[in-house]
Amino acid sequence: MTAYRLVVVSAGLSKPSSTRLLADRLAESTSRRLGSAGRPVEVTVVELRDLATDIANNFVTGFPGAALREAIEEVTRADGLITVTPIFAASYSGLFKSFFDVIDPDALTGKPVLIAATGGTPRHSLALEHAVRPLFSYLRAVVVPTAVYAATDDWGAAGDRLTDGLPGRIDRAAGELAALLAGRVPSARPEQAAPGAQAPAAQAVVPFAEQLAALRV
Repeated sequence: MTAYRLVVVSAGLSKPSSTRLLADRLAESTSRRLGSAGRPVEVTVVELRDLATDIANNFVTGFPGAALREAIEEVTRADGLITVTPIFAASYSGLFKSFFDVIDPDALTGKPVLIAATGGTPRHSLALEHAVRPLFSYLRAVVVPTAVYAATDDWGAAGDRLTDGLPGRIDRAAGELAALLAGRVPSARPEQAAPGAQAPAAQAVVPFAEQLAALRV
């Protein structure tokens, strides 16, 4: 049985980081939900802190380095995404936004995405709704209803796992992502393509000058 490809994008800057911890908890819960239904999952983690230089160079040169290219391919070929960013100045981090800026804006169309964030205070939890969710809506991804925010105090707070507290929010969001993935056919890796299948023909690139000329009356 083909495994679902779940890619986790973590924009934490420290090592270890609460951002990566939250990402791992979400991935574990989602994998457990799918695994209990007999659906195998393959999890890949993309640590943006390791790609910061490549992302900056991509903006200058227009070309991704090998590591960044591999990360972009993992994200665009994933069956589902878990994205976690620290909240800075009441919004996503610049590194988080820059990574998704270098991805083709159509590459995430229809892709299930779970959004999450970490911060020092609960006051920044709405950044998920006024910044992160609109970003993925613009990219036409399918964002699960429950967004997970973890403030510093949430890690030690007690709560009913099924109703409130950070564990409950993690389980609820993971269940929503698992349900979306379960309704999709896992995409095969390139090496799993049917024998004899031909790769799609490359699309011809029209020079920008010709495109401008075509618009002139």
